[in-house]
Amino acid sequence: MKNINKYFLILFLLTITFSGCKKFLDRPPLTVENDETAWQTEDNLRLYANKFYTSFFPGYGLGFNTAGAAYMDYQFSDDVFLLGNQGNFTRAVPNSKIWSMSLLRSINIMLDRMNNKMTKVLSEEAFNHWSGIGRFFRGMEYADLVTEYGDVPFYDYVPSDLDLADLYKPRTPRNEVMDAVYEDLKFALNNVRINDGDQYINRYVVAAFTSRVALYEGSWQKYYYSNNERAKKFFELAEQAGNVVIASGKYDIVTDYRTLFTSNNLAGNKDVIFFRHYDPAVAILHSVASYNNLSESLGFGPSTDFIKSFICVDGNVWQNSSESSANDFTLSKMILTRDSRLEATFYDKPTSKNRASFWYVVKFAPRNVINSVAAGNTPPPEFTSSKNETDYPVIRYSEVLLNWIEAKAELSTVGGGGVNQSDINVSINKIRNRPLAAEAVAKGIKKTAVLDINNLPNDPSKDASVPALLWEIRRERRMELSFEHSRYQDLRRWKKLSYMDTDVNKNLLSGGWVNFSVEVPSEIKTGVSVVDMSGNQIVYNGSNGAALKGFYRATNTNGRLPFLNQAGVNPYLSPVGKVQMDDYTSKGYTLTQTEGWPQN
Repeated sequence: MKNINKYFLILFLLTITFSGCKKFLDRPPLTVENDETAWQTEDNLRLYANKFYTSFFPGYGLGFNTAGAAYMDYQFSDDVFLLGNQGNFTRAVPNSKIWSMSLLRSINIMLDRMNNKMTKVLSEEAFNHWSGIGRFFRGMEYADLVTEYGDVPFYDYVPSDLDLADLYKPRTPRNEVMDAVYEDLKFALNNVRINDGDQYINRYVVAAFTSRVALYEGSWQKYYYSNNERAKKFFELAEQAGNVVIASGKYDIVTDYRTLFTSNNLAGNKDVIFFRHYDPAVAILHSVASYNNLSESLGFGPSTDFIKSFICVDGNVWQNSSESSANDFTLSKMILTRDSRLEATFYDKPTSKNRASFWYVVKFAPRNVINSVAAGNTPPPEFTSSKNETDYPVIRYSEVLLNWIEAKAELSTVGGGGVNQSDINVSINKIRNRPLAAEAVAKGIKKTAVLDINNLPNDPSKDASVPALLWEIRRERRMELSFEHSRYQDLRRWKKLSYMDTDVNKNLLSGGWVNFSVEVPSEIKTGVSVVDMSGNQIVYNGSNGAALKGFYRATNTNGRLPFLNQAGVNPYLSPVGKVQMDDYTSKGYTLTQTEGWPQN
């Protein structure tokens, strides 16, 4: 396969039909594969597996549909806030909600048919490879389901659509499900091909995602379930998977940060382990870059809390930095004093095009496009509407390095080995040493100083329950993966959704620092307010424009409803719906409610 589009374009030519019984004169169609004829070649098996790629690697999504895509992390985390009312956590059992097993059924069909129809068709190596692919997908899907619901019914077989006991199977305990996931991922790590052709899943893709899945489960076990023994098991798997990728020598940190998200072709990029390619020639396009083009008006933006979290270029937090003007939050100053990822992520001047924060995210739009729009031009057509064609790095080497170092640091807290400076150099310091864009260098941007394990920053804002090394690893992750896929999931697995409590953290309801009378005097109007360094809100009253200097907060920006310590509410795990519970009951079976939610 020469192009990743190939598996996104496949319309699954093998239309496999399954019927409970056949009439005597039924004949299989001559132009369509059926369940008797489809499982006869490795190529057919490959085509069947291709259909799962869009489910597990959605990239930026397709067209205006960003459901499940990286861009969705914009909407709900402590990194981002909305103009007006904040997004709320579920606070009551819904009428209808439950997991979908359709994808798992399709994966299990693949594994079942291989075992029953292809043992003599495939070589042992091919059989093990494709078994590994199927088990990788199954492990990924179940990991997602338990992260959402906790206990879920486990199937490693194709249930009969006539057997009610199968269809109404009770929830399987999470640990039992995740033990099966562990075995699936271990099998895939040992059997998926090192190279199966351009843009097909290989062992390094499996290892990269295993480092993520195992790290997540280890964290859930440690922080939510308080089970250090199980946490250690999964942290060790995350470390092992990371070692597979690192030891391969195939990947490196060699690309400036913004280019990773604004390239039309990531093929051959050593920073990227797997990517989704977009191609206008076949109408595979997205819309994410249009929301970063400096022309589109946005109602969501970076929170003050996120802005304050950036490390300074001397490697210290802003409160203790020796950088000149480190305590000046003016955007032009912060670009020079903070880690280079801040400059690569935001436009360098406050603008009302971001109506929530006045700091505009440009991470997913090329520098030349932003410069052109800033000069008064309209964005090129390919950076408007749903015409975007930039590739998305589905999983990057830098994430694997961060997964790996976090797993090692966590292992040191649950009976495993420790972390040394060499480990930090291989991971965090390698990321900090990435090349800078020429445009950034011309602005005076510098690389951030290395992290010294023996001289960690003394952060007065640190969560007292988090060790200093883990705090800095988490900060690095927050900067590196900003506005991508992970922040909300990170808060959940660390059991830190309290960071999203707007009643406790008012920095979640304001955005970038703006000196209105100097930077955007035309925006001094009713509804504008700022929050000063002491946390005082200054509202425009018609005559105090000169006083509007601080973190911008629109007066109609409101906090989210309480979600912690509420009776019958568990923000960490999703409830199932009343309709589904009643349906189980009507068939003589029991569906228990998710823990922390009312059971009736």
